[in-house]
Amino acid sequence: MNNRKIAGIVTAVIGVFAIIAFFNTGMDTPILSWPLEAYLGVAFTIGWLTSVPTFLAYLIAALLFILIAMAFYKLGSWVYGLVAGRG
Repeated sequence: MNNRKIAGIVTAVIGVFAIIAFFNTGMDTPILSWPLEAYLGVAFTIGWLTSVPTFLAYLIAALLFILIAMAFYKLGSWVYGLVAGRG
């Protein structure tokens, strides 16, 4: 595994944790419950605003978190390439 992939994975983990922390700001739940609360909150919001079936709201919420992780991975590996001079 090269350094560019490691930088992408580290950026993805930090980015997803930052999004989860953003969704749980001001809530009185333990840190270990934050990922589940964020996922359920996003699924509830999608289901409430769009009136889609429950299973589809959960599926869209999971896909949204996967897309966020992929975007942060690509961003991290791209920035590492710029810093390392490999464009």
